[in-house]
Amino acid sequence: MGGLDGLLKSLLPATRVVDTVTTWIGRRLAWLILAAVIVSAANATVRKVFDTSSNAWLELQWVLFSVVFLLCSPWTLLANEHIRIDIVNNMLPKRLRDTIDLIGHTFFLLPLAIVLVVTGTPFFIVSFKQNEQSPNAGGLPQWPTKGLIMIAFAMLLIQCLSELVKRISIMRDLIPDPHAEQKSSLETEAEEIIGAIEKH
Repeated sequence: MGGLDGLLKSLLPATRVVDTVTTWIGRRLAWLILAAVIVSAANATVRKVFDTSSNAWLELQWVLFSVVFLLCSPWTLLANEHIRIDIVNNMLPKRLRDTIDLIGHTFFLLPLAIVLVVTGTPFFIVSFKQNEQSPNAGGLPQWPTKGLIMIAFAMLLIQCLSELVKRISIMRDLIPDPHAEQKSSLETEAEEIIGAIEKH
């Protein structure tokens, strides 16, 4: 057991680097949602006012959203905001919640990320070699978007490994749980609604 603790302690500095990079990327790419909204609004305005449009601008808003959805997913995992049934999860003992996270990351998220990196890489390479373009007139090239799948799941794979090291370390009392006192977004929203009702 001491050997495992030693291994975990040696890996923890690497998890801090991974977490720092993930947070840095996530915080910056999240702003692309605003860019997608602006592009969408401008495209709709031009279409209504000038009765013209561009497939490139239409596809750009999809690409911007895809970048945020895919490349910010590791940040979501790091922040412990990934989708789960919070009402049920929060009723369980902490040890059981930790075990569920460990099993979920190991047997579901990790294999999924590996499969999508392995299958997504040739998918991107073929598209890149063909210089695949949009089927819509005046649209954007397709290969950069297909490259997002490979990049996103490679990032998610690395973050998943970081989360596994940290979760096992938490379960072995090597580090404190940074999310121990964290409230789910559902709980926070419910408290805000109740607070607003009480004020009125």
